[in-house]
Order: sequence, then structure tokens, then C-alpha cells
Amino acid sequence: MKTVQLKKVKNKKLEYLSEQILLKKPLVLIFGNRYMLEDAIIYHEIREEFKEGHLVFGSTSGDITSDSVDDESITITAIEFEKSNFVIKTTGVLNPENLINSQKIGKELIEQLPQKDLKYVLIVSDGSFINGSQLAIGMNAATENNVLITGALCGDGSRFEKTLTSYNEQPKEGEIVAIGFYGETLEVSFATNGGWTPFGPERIVTKSNDNILYELDGKPALDLYKKYLGDKSKELPGAALLYPLNVKSTDTKKSIVRTILNINEDENSMILAGDILEGAKVQLMMTNVDNIVNAAEIGAKQALESRIKKPELAILISCIGRKLVLDQRVEEEVEEVIEAIGNETKICGFYSYGEIAPFEDEMSCQLHNQTIAITLMSE
Repeated sequence: MKTVQLKKVKNKKLEYLSEQILLKKPLVLIFGNRYMLEDAIIYHEIREEFKEGHLVFGSTSGDITSDSVDDESITITAIEFEKSNFVIKTTGVLNPENLINSQKIGKELIEQLPQKDLKYVLIVSDGSFINGSQLAIGMNAATENNVLITGALCGDGSRFEKTLTSYNEQPKEGEIVAIGFYGETLEVSFATNGGWTPFGPERIVTKSNDNILYELDGKPALDLYKKYLGDKSKELPGAALLYPLNVKSTDTKKSIVRTILNINEDENSMILAGDILEGAKVQLMMTNVDNIVNAAEIGAKQALESRIKKPELAILISCIGRKLVLDQRVEEEVEEVIEAIGNETKICGFYSYGEIAPFEDEMSCQLHNQTIAITLMSE
């Protein structure tokens, strides 16, 4: 595996962060600021640099390298696989049928990939229109839960206006990109970790619809949420990113974190980043900088545990809610990962609106919020 990395800052030329070497038909992961990705000139500039490259774009809430976490830039990571190969497929979500059937989208997208010897799938997804929970269910159905899938819902800073993705074309809204990897010597490992702590009483979801939470214990959910937030309720919906929900569903073995993306004052409801089922138990959660940083370190060590070879590439997907808590100390999360996996591993990734990965010791992927999802690769 050969890897080069570049950075694009607005009004400046592409800058190599690593040694400039010629790559043959590389996979080029391009993560960065949504406003910059909308500029057609930047697409052509990257295409000119990688004429035979397979260009995969995704907008972010901050792009990640081993050197920094940046909001006003684009990070480009080009990878040439020497013993493995990959296939890329895409689907759109903006036609009326797909808008209401994310599960079908996920299943059909994965089914486009050649299934023989499929070892791993990286997902770079629209983060505005897709139901990430249903997307994950559909993708698992296509693989019968026997193929590792990790990835993310793309971001748009803390604006939540629109997200962009694409493969070999100008980044646009409503696209999902699936990259399937094949090869006997390809080794992929992963881990997810959060660092959030539940507090307060458990409540039962008594009314919900997909990702909209209406009632807890028979009472308006938003009223209860505001009560627990106290003065911070005046800062909603922004403050909700700092106080997600711990959700324990009756049909899953483990609890999952759900970010509250928005509120509806008229309906006294909350819009979550993933589905929440009636009958589930929920608790408020909170965290601090040290807990988030420690969770990143633990996750990195977990991803290393089962490996035979040292990782050559690390893809880090972390939630925008974590970034808001870390604030000026945001790079500490990445630094802990580097300390665990070593300086020789190339790091790329971004802050997202949702992380896609299995739980530890499982294969079926889930939509996570407020986690860091670490994927390690080598040939």
C-alpha cells in the first residue's frame, strides 16, 4: 500500500503533506469543507492532480489528518493498493421512492458490489436525507451480516444545511458511495468508543415514529428534556448536541447513543439522528474532554488487538458532538489514536453526522452517534 496526502486551503494551491510519489489508479478520499467542495474549480484541480484516480468526495464537520483537525480546508488521501483491489458503486436518495425507503437503498447499494471475496465496505453517505439506522439494516441484509461495513454520514460543520458526496464527479446532494475492498492479504480491523456517561432516571419511549421522539413515560418528550437541561434549554437546539440520549431497545443486546438534531416546539417532539423504537429505555448522557480523549485511546487499542500486521492506514470518523465538547482541545482525540497505533500509520477521516460501524465482537453495522469509529487497514 502506497499513500500520499495533500491539503487544500482556500485560495492556495494543493500542498503535499507527504512525499510526492506517482500512484497508479489510486483510490482518492477527499474530505473537507462543504463550501469549498461546491467550487467546481477545486474538483478540476484535484482531477488534474490524479488523472487516473478514483475520486470519492465527502463534506465534513472538520477533516482529520495526523497533523491537524481543520474546518476551512480539504484533505486528500490517495491510496494505491499493491495486492488488493476495490470496486465503487453509488446510489441517489433524492427520488421520492428512495426518500422514504432507506433500508431498500442500503440493500440495493451493497448488492451492486461483486459479492465474491468481498472483505470490507467503506460507506461515504449523504448526511441530510438518509435515515442512517434503516440504511444500516438494509446493508446488513445484503451481506447476511458477514462483511465488515464502516463509514459515515457526511457533515456540514454545525450548520446542518446540506451535505455533499460524489464519485468521479462534482460533489452534490443526496448521494451515497460504497467502496468494496477485495484481496487475500487485506487486513481490516475496527473499534468504536464513546466516553459518554448516562445520568438521571430511565424513561420509556411511549410514542415515536422512526427518528422522531414524541413521548417518554406518556409525557411530552421535549418538555421532559427541557426540564433536565434547566437553564441550558434556552440554548436549544444547539445544546442538544452536548446532551444525547442513551437508548436501550428491546430488540438489541447493547445500548446505542442518539444525538438530538433538532426540536419541534409545535409538536413538543425531538428529531434524532437515528431511529428510536417505542418501548425502548432512554437516559440523558453527558461527558467531558478527558472522557472523550480517553475513549479515543481505548478505541484505538481495541482496533489493534486482533491485528496480525501493523496498520498502514487509519480512517477516523468522529461525531460533531464530540468536536463541540473538545472545542480548542479537538486535536487531543487524534493525538491519542496516533500514540496508540504509531506515527507510521497514515491517518485520514472527518467529523460526521453519524458513524457507521458494528459493535465490538459483532459484524452487523449500526448507526452510532457521539462515538469515534476507527478502521485500520493494511495489505
